[in-house]
Parts: sequence; structure tokens; C-alpha cells
Amino acid sequence: MKKLLLKKQIDAFSKKAAKTAHPRELVVDLLREIQDRNGWVSDEGVELAAQILGVTTIEIEELATFYDKIYRQPVGRYPVHICDSICCWSRGGEEIALHLQQQLGVKLGETTPDGLFTLLPTCCLGGCGRAPSIMIGRRFYGNLSTAELDRIIEQLREEANR
Repeated sequence: MKKLLLKKQIDAFSKKAAKTAHPRELVVDLLREIQDRNGWVSDEGVELAAQILGVTTIEIEELATFYDKIYRQPVGRYPVHICDSICCWSRGGEEIALHLQQQLGVKLGETTPDGLFTLLPTCCLGGCGRAPSIMIGRRFYGNLSTAELDRIIEQLREEANR
């Protein structure tokens, strides 16, 4: 099993936490570091974060389960957040969601058999002016058409095969 974080990452966060009046401010950053290294945040990751920041595991768990961009179970290499706000839905978001499900052969909440894509609905991506929108990993895509979506997915598949 690979380490949840490198020693230098643990040391850096421990130093930041010691200098911070409210170590909870670092929770999301620390969970993202763990997730970036492991693909998701396991129970062991929650325990490590609590240990580093000197807070309880329940405090970490509360934040980890609140944010939908922190994954508490394994996801594909490319988590795809599909905005289902009224702005996106009224401008073609439902069509985008259905197209993705058909193209990838999975339903919302599922991961493709090759482990590349997980489709996740999200209540808002904050890109109403560029609706319909999705977010893949930490990259935002707006004003989407199904053709543009096909191009993005193909590009990611090619990237994964390099």
C-alpha cells in the first residue's frame, strides 16, 4: 500500500497547523493533498488528517462528507461533476447528462469499467453564465454541446493511454 502522504507533506502541514490559530482552516487543503496522492480519502486518510491537525476524526469527517469534491470512496481517474442547477438544466444540462451516460455506458454515481470516469451530479459549479457546465477533476468546462463533450472525453481517453 502506498503511503497516504509523503513525510515532507506531513511535516509541512504539521508546521502550518502549529502556526495556525484554527487548524481546521487547513482541513480541505490537507484532504485534497491526501486525495491527490491516493485518488480518494480513505478512513485512514481521515485519521491521518485529524492527527496532523490535532482535531478529532469526526471534525474531519464532517467536512470531508460536506464537500462533494472530496471523495470518501474510490472514483475514476476523471471524476465528472455534472451541474444539475436550474441554470444548467434550462440550457441543455439534462441533454449533456444523458449524453454522457450513454457515451460512457454508466449511470450517475457509477464508474466506467476501465476506471477512467465517474459521473457525479453536483448542485452548482458556479458557472451559470456558461451553462451547461461540467467539471472534470478540477477543470471547468462551460457552454457545452454534445460534440464538444465527445471531443473532451476522447482527449482524456488519449491522455490516459499515454
